Parts: sequence; C-alpha cells; structure tokens
Amino acid sequence: MGVFIRFVRKWKQRFRENLCVEALRDQLCSGRLARIPLVARCSLIKLACQRPEGETTPFRDVWTHAALAEALEQELGLRISTSEVGRILRSETLRPHLVKQWLHSPDPAFLEKAQAVCDLYLHPPPGATILCMDEKPMQALERKHPSRVGPRAVLRHEYEYIRHGTMSLLAVFNVRSGRVFGQVLPKRTSEATVEFMEQVAAQYRQRDIYLIWDNLNTHYDGKDQRWSEFSVWYDGWFHFVYTPLHASWMNQVECWFSILQRRLLRYGSFGSQQALAARVEGFIQHWNDHEHHPFRWTWRTDKLQNRQHA
Repeated sequence: MGVFIRFVRKWKQRFRENLCVEALRDQLCSGRLARIPLVARCSLIKLACQRPEGETTPFRDVWTHAALAEALEQELGLRISTSEVGRILRSETLRPHLVKQWLHSPDPAFLEKAQAVCDLYLHPPPGATILCMDEKPMQALERKHPSRVGPRAVLRHEYEYIRHGTMSLLAVFNVRSGRVFGQVLPKRTSEATVEFMEQVAAQYRQRDIYLIWDNLNTHYDGKDQRWSEFSVWYDGWFHFVYTPLHASWMNQVECWFSILQRRLLRYGSFGSQQALAARVEGFIQHWNDHEHHPFRWTWRTDKLQNRQHA
C-alpha cells in the first residue's frame, strides 16, 4: 500500500484495543478552525440575496465578488478575499451576478384571456381554423467581411456591418398544420395589415376562423372600426382573440419567429432589402414544403407559476 511503518503500528494498536470492525473506521476529527466567522457567512449570503441598493453601493445594480467583499467590510469591518466570497456563494449555489428577464402582465383579466387562448390551442371548436398572427421587424444588415469557421468549428462572425434599412414581416401560423403564410413589407401600417388580412381570407376560405394576436395598435379597431367592418365584410367568419397585455409569448407564431431568427436573421448578411425579403420568403416556402409541423402547447393557466394572477 506504500504507507509508513508508524501508520501500520497505529492501526494495529487500535485493533488490539478494540477487536471489532468499527475500530478500523476513522475517528472524528475537529479539523482546522474556521477562519471566517459564521456571522460573516450569514451576512454575506444575506447581502447576495438582496439588490445592491443604498449608500454603500449607489452606482451598482448587480453584485460582483469584489463588490460583495467591500459591502461586507463596510457592514462588519471584516475583509475577506474575493475568492473566499466565491467559495461561500458556490457552497450555497448562489449566483447574484446573473440576470434573467421577467415581464409582468398588468392585465386585470389575464387568466380569462389566457384561458381563452389555451382552450383554442388544446380544445379547438370542431371544423374551426386557428391562426396566430403577428408582425416581426427586421433589419437588412450586410457584414463587411464574410463569416468564417475558425478553430474547433467555432463560427467567426464579423461584427462590423452596413445598414440597408428595415422591413416588416407579417405572418400567420396555422396551429393545426404548422404551415405559415407570410409577406415582407417595407413598413408596418394599418392599411398594410388590412390588405394582408384580405390575403389571409383568400387563403383560408373556411367559415369559422379564430385569429389570435396581441395588443398592437394596428390590431385594434381604431376610429374607422377597421376590424369590425372587416368581420362584417366576410359575414362574421373571423373571430379576433387577444392575448393578455405583455403576454404576446402566448402567440404561437412567436415560436416560429424564434426559429426564423436563429436560422436566418441572427447571423445572416443581406446586401439589400430585396435580398432580405427574398431570403425570408424563401425560408417560408422551405418550411411549408419540408418542415411544417404543429407545436406542442404545454402551458396551462392552472400551473403554480400563474398564482400571482389569481
């Protein structure tokens, strides 16, 4: 085993004094005395669980290890190293330097609207067509230098670019089939939205169409009662359903927009607005021909995370 003689003598003596298997187990040891007082550890954890506000940190919104060490020194007069701060935070699985986005819906009728949308997704009326509609602004950015694959197959993306203006994508997502109907326009206006909806009506000639969209200004009637007149013009085919305020994530076309953003727009290079429109419309055609599928909706209004809206 490669141990010293005194090590063997110690364990032989222990076993002679107590002839049982328990005598071969290590005895409890006190270990090194703690250098960081318990009150300091508790104070550090308390600081990390709060926002860095007040006179001690007037110009900081997120903690760092160094900032926590300074705040603890001002509070207790005890200075510990930044590495010790990191060890204490890791032992408690605390990560105060991370920030996650969160959006609260101020809609007083959140649950009622959310339940109506979920019912259309999970229990659609027989024979009805469920469509999700929204607009996506897009920038036509051209990279000054082409992207390359670097070491370890990491994409090297040039950060300098040339602006060629912006465009807007209007799209509807069919919840049952997963197909997308979209059009790229120079800008988003109420007139353009009405014209697009007329094309949607020509695509889907069913008598019962539920259109889910968010609370964008062009989605409201306005002074000219555009959508009330639109519904009358098509003999009441269309039923407009609004997502709750600040809850456009409930619109399934946003899931498809996320795919478009990751696949095409995030690292793409477009030399003109026409090039951007051609690529996006080409991707829509590719999606409908080869990849279209419905999304599996799992969000429910009765889940625990929705209790703040109850």
